[in-house]
Amino acid sequence: MSDCSSLLALVVLFGWLVTRAWRARNGIVKWAGVIVAGLLTLLFAPVLVMALKGTSKLSAKHNNPVHDVKVAMTPEQIARGERYAILCAGCHAADHQLPLEGSNFGADLPFPIGTLYASNLTPAGELKDWTDGEIIRAIREGVHKNGRSLIIMPSDVFHNISDDDVQAVVAYLRSQPPVEPNTPTNKLNVIGALFMNIAPVLTAQPPITGPVTAPPEGPTAEYGQYLVNGFGCHSCHGPQLAGGVPPEGGALAPNLTKVVPTWTEAQFVSFFRTGQVPGGEMASDDMPWKEYNVAFTDDNLKAVYAYLSKLTPVETPAQ
Repeated sequence: MSDCSSLLALVVLFGWLVTRAWRARNGIVKWAGVIVAGLLTLLFAPVLVMALKGTSKLSAKHNNPVHDVKVAMTPEQIARGERYAILCAGCHAADHQLPLEGSNFGADLPFPIGTLYASNLTPAGELKDWTDGEIIRAIREGVHKNGRSLIIMPSDVFHNISDDDVQAVVAYLRSQPPVEPNTPTNKLNVIGALFMNIAPVLTAQPPITGPVTAPPEGPTAEYGQYLVNGFGCHSCHGPQLAGGVPPEGGALAPNLTKVVPTWTEAQFVSFFRTGQVPGGEMASDDMPWKEYNVAFTDDNLKAVYAYLSKLTPVETPAQ
């Protein structure tokens, strides 16, 4: 939630000063007070309205149903989920490594928005009180246990993850070593409330009402398309994979439809294992190749290559 009380107090104060100035007998005091206090009231009142609107958006409830799911805690499920969970560490771990003990997400933003921590996802955090279905809904639909939208949660990407894969992630989350929470309650300031209106940070997605399956796993273009669509490539490389700027800013992500077809399959796999592009140059720090090195097997990377290398090149002005 956000705290708009200070802003409300300013609006009330300046509005009261307008009425006081209007009653003044001295003409100079009267009109100077009315103009100055009136302008300040007109300045802060719209800001208050927008802040309250942002707070309302953040507090809105979503009625996405919670499915009755019980995740199988098998060693195979946990190991598979651990590979994918590393993709969550960029936000949910201060050192970008497992376990997912939470981190001060707001510290990475260029302006102060209040207290905004990525949750502790170990068994010592709040997920211990959530059902498996509630965790799955949070991952794929961006909805908190209490029904509000999560903030800066890439559920638009994870919306496409299969039932088997998202259950594997939940199995890993349940199996992590518990790390005592050091993440305080989130509380946005007025800037944070305004931020809710100007940036796509509320991430609730439409309900998933039926089974979600993936193609048979293997080094095929079909499975590669599933991995590309479900595990974050579009977030940086754009909806057509033709290049773009990462959500948090940074270097321009390359046009994959033109770059990948110039590489061999072996070069593509090697890039994710070493971070080195063909020719010897190291990848930009904005490219999370280390995380994908953990998340994807060789066959996974070959599948992604099979899909990307066959895309029709998309021409863009910048690349």
